[in-house]
Amino acid sequence: MPEYIQDGSFVFIFLDAKRTWIRRVKQGEKFHSNKGIIDYDDLIGRPFGIKIESHSGKVFQIHKPSQNDIQITLGRNTQIIYPKDAATIINEAGICSGSRVVESGTGSGSLTWILSQAVGSTGHVYTYEIREDMHEGAKKNLERYADMNRITMYQQDVLEGIHEQDIDAVIFDLATPWLAVDEAHRVLKPSHFLVSYSPTIEQVMKTCAAMGESGNWGMIKTLEILERDIMVREGKTRPTTWMIGHTGYITIARALAR
Repeated sequence: MPEYIQDGSFVFIFLDAKRTWIRRVKQGEKFHSNKGIIDYDDLIGRPFGIKIESHSGKVFQIHKPSQNDIQITLGRNTQIIYPKDAATIINEAGICSGSRVVESGTGSGSLTWILSQAVGSTGHVYTYEIREDMHEGAKKNLERYADMNRITMYQQDVLEGIHEQDIDAVIFDLATPWLAVDEAHRVLKPSHFLVSYSPTIEQVMKTCAAMGESGNWGMIKTLEILERDIMVREGKTRPTTWMIGHTGYITIARALAR
């Protein structure tokens, strides 16, 4: 059965690969762009996936936003953990319905939102962010899209201590993750996962060295995920000239029993 657009629904408005928007439908209001105006009243009651003409005759597609669409929108003002990396983190760390996850730092709230979707209504995400401006910006982002019953936000340096215990996964996106690996081990269940996301190999080396020296971690590995689109055209299908190459290194380790 199709899903129908309602007053208050979020919609993904697509014109072409470079011009997309996510907007909340509001009865009596309109969507404005330099390619025309769309009356939201013309969308309400119709199924997602429709085509509609703006007042200037341009044809737009109206879709239900995917997780990827929303994650990119959340990160427009800051660097985010890309969907290709977020999916790998969730899979490698075994994050699923009912998981309790600690994250630091929150950043724009992009990964926080994805994690809250993964843990479901029976899990929880506890996210730490030292910067007040980032904390407040992420809170606004998450309150727009997320179920806040699944998320606890702290404006706090994770190095001051994690409040939770018996955690299923800890995820760091920090400048100095090697300083926090002992604290992660303290709160993790044995055999559960620490994931550290770092843009530089020097950060990875220091983090792996700290885990190795502590003796508290097993199965340490580092991954890099690359993504390349394929341009499909009759007689000239080939990779695109632009790809999402290096975004960050993902270091994963399991907590050994104390």
